Amino acid sequence: MWIARYLATAAILHAGAANAATPDTWRFAFTATPPPGYTAVGPATIYNDQTGFGFEPGSHSPEVGQKPFFFSADVPEGNHAVTVTFGDATQPSTTTVKAELRRLMLENVPAAARATVTRTFIVNTRTPRIAGGDGIPAGRVDLKVPRETVQEAWNWDRRLTLEMHGPVRTIEIRPAQVPTIFLLGDSTVCDQPGEPYASWGQMLPRFFKPEIAVANHGESGETYRDSLARRRLEKIVSVLRPGDTVLMQFGHNDQKQIKQGNGGPFTTYQAEIKAHVEAIRARGGIPVILSPMERRAFDANGKVIGSLADYARAAAQAARELHTAFIDLNAMSRPFYEALGPEQSKAAFAQPAPDKTDNTHHNNYGSYELAKAVVAGMQAARVPAARYVVDGFAFDPARPDPVATFSVPASPRHDNERPLGDEANR
Repeated sequence: MWIARYLATAAILHAGAANAATPDTWRFAFTATPPPGYTAVGPATIYNDQTGFGFEPGSHSPEVGQKPFFFSADVPEGNHAVTVTFGDATQPSTTTVKAELRRLMLENVPAAARATVTRTFIVNTRTPRIAGGDGIPAGRVDLKVPRETVQEAWNWDRRLTLEMHGPVRTIEIRPAQVPTIFLLGDSTVCDQPGEPYASWGQMLPRFFKPEIAVANHGESGETYRDSLARRRLEKIVSVLRPGDTVLMQFGHNDQKQIKQGNGGPFTTYQAEIKAHVEAIRARGGIPVILSPMERRAFDANGKVIGSLADYARAAAQAARELHTAFIDLNAMSRPFYEALGPEQSKAAFAQPAPDKTDNTHHNNYGSYELAKAVVAGMQAARVPAARYVVDGFAFDPARPDPVATFSVPASPRHDNERPLGDEANR
């Protein structure tokens, strides 16, 4: 399943943008009798380039609704409103939806037996192409090979892919003219391709109403410097519209670059932050600087040992001098880890093997809690996009959700290859 998809997508990425015609709106029905205007989808409806929609090869189920399945449709680059109707004809159900590379869209939506529930969410899709104009040369994002062209290819292809955990009756996909929150960052921000790794960027969409999109342009192993060199910032500003938001969190790998003699937190790191802020503001965007969350390390008193304090201070200082919004994720990560304690905090970090904890990278639970910290930080900093946060949201990092109550289903794909960069505190 995965290899075939990767090879097909890699060919698209190297060939350039797809030229297949794409309708403005797709409507699919997974029921025996499709509603008027909907395309019937049966168990044998496998995706192919000619139809431009279908189950991902190897992932479909003879009984649609068996957990999980992957369904894709070709769409133009941009934001899309996806409306899904859930429900089982005979028994109560609960459905979770993820999009593209495990981006959490809907979490455990309940439906009574024989009842239907309809929900809408926004999915952003993209290609590596940079159209150019207004001082930006045309070209492409310098993707990492093979990571982004193979393991993470779903983030760059022409398809909108949905990962469904639960029974689905209909899906509608249509263009959405909504504001966008762009993300730039490292492996703790980007869309991680497989369990047990996850990032707060993947969990962020779940906490916003279907009136704004989240576009995650983070990548493992990267720094502010890499964002410039690989043209990730240029890709964002080429599609950014006035009023859009850009959340930026680097530091883990910048620290490694600087240890190699390539600058310092209060010199080159801040200069690279300034370059990002100026480019975003030039297009009418709203830059938001985040300090990097801490790694998992405790002293004898159960307090977090700060390994990124200089980068947190440098980020805060840059935000003050540039008059930008600032989210101190470093400060919020400390009480979160300490509330769990030295031993239980392992439950927030990826464990690629039973006897091994990755003390930098998080799992689904840890990423979910850090995403809530980011949202709370947006509210505290009065970032305009915070007005789209879901109703009733509240979070105190010193009182995180209990590990035992976390129930977001894991994705079927596992990838024990450690994310790139940050070799410290594995």
